[in-house]
Amino acid sequence: MHDTARIPLVYIQLEDQPGVSIPAQATSGSAGYDLCASQQVLIKAGSYARIPTGLRLSMPAGIEGQVRPRSGLAAKHGITVLNAPGTIDSDYRGEVCVLLINHGQEDFLIEPGMRIAQLVFARITTVDFVKTDSLDESDRGEGGFGSTGTR
Repeated sequence: MHDTARIPLVYIQLEDQPGVSIPAQATSGSAGYDLCASQQVLIKAGSYARIPTGLRLSMPAGIEGQVRPRSGLAAKHGITVLNAPGTIDSDYRGEVCVLLINHGQEDFLIEPGMRIAQLVFARITTVDFVKTDSLDESDRGEGGFGSTGTR
């Protein structure tokens, strides 16, 4: 059972056109809400495109919307979110669009109403930076980009 007092409210505006709908979870255990395309767009093999959804959101401060790929599009067609995860900030009021890239070998047609990405909401932590002349030591140190091995 949900504690409704703790669920943040997200306000949504929808364009009045075919394919535009309130994002929905595919199953009760889904982490993401499916985003659908609002227009037909052809993504040529090896290219990318900005896909409009016809949605505008207003989220409370401290909440971020993360735009993530749909595994089925990636596995079957090589279609994924170019800047995954894309970020929708709580103060953004423009149309939610999804940058899709076609890593497949065939052109791919996006149709209005097609589920193209997932929207996952996350709480944001803000921090204060403290300028210092040195940092504390760690086991890893300055090792990066593969320094911990591949196995």
